[in-house]
Amino acid sequence: MNHYTTLGVDKNATPDDIKKAYRKLASKHHPDKGGDTAMFQSIQTAYDTLSDPQKRQQYDNPQHQHQHFSGGFPEGFAGGFQFHSHGFNFNDVFGQMFGQQQPRQPQQPQYKTTIWVSLEQVYSGGEQLLQGPSDQKIIRIEIPRGVEDGTVLRYENLIPTGTLLVEFKVHPSQIFERRGPHLYATHKINILDLIVGTTFEFTSISGKTFEVNVNPKTQPDSLMRISGEGLPFPNNTKYMFGDQFILLKPYVPDIIDDRITDSILLSKQL
Repeated sequence: MNHYTTLGVDKNATPDDIKKAYRKLASKHHPDKGGDTAMFQSIQTAYDTLSDPQKRQQYDNPQHQHQHFSGGFPEGFAGGFQFHSHGFNFNDVFGQMFGQQQPRQPQQPQYKTTIWVSLEQVYSGGEQLLQGPSDQKIIRIEIPRGVEDGTVLRYENLIPTGTLLVEFKVHPSQIFERRGPHLYATHKINILDLIVGTTFEFTSISGKTFEVNVNPKTQPDSLMRISGEGLPFPNNTKYMFGDQFILLKPYVPDIIDDRITDSILLSKQL
């Protein structure tokens, strides 16, 4: 689908128009809000292309830069392979792909695709299935644990006709904010519980549930920490883990016992 059509803007749209359209559509179709994942990926891909001046110029003038394979991918597969010319003849390349004898080229073509993963997949790893660009072969791509958003990995032997470049993009989470290997989350807490102390349960990205203890007289916007419940990151031959931080955001309850109000007023008078 045309990227401009996907975002609902015309070809002369300004960067600000593109950004506004993306934010509106991304919020509407985000998977964490019940939106369609494929549609969200299309919106994200369109924005990634049109928000970058160089990528947008290449997209608007494909005959000088690259061409897309037609046909796409069957439902359930990530996709969107892009063929980069690198300055050599397209006919020679396609001749090689279909077994025709052609002069030897200086380098093999590169195919680039994007794989979208959730933050939970960043934590646990796993694999993603892709369909090859020409021979319909199903390719299994391992999702590296702790992979950073925008990471591009190069695979030399997965596609017989060239090199595969895979860019990993991470869906934003509605619960966790990522800062390197550490995760941050917000917990709303009754301001009276900050005064007298309390406990609450928190489920980390690993799926474990922890009882968090809040001491009496804890200040608003304090950070609680659960060690080792962040994201994995490689350290020599093993994985280490970041921490989970919880920001305590206080709120004033709608109903407060009169005895508590009287006690607060009395303490101010002393």
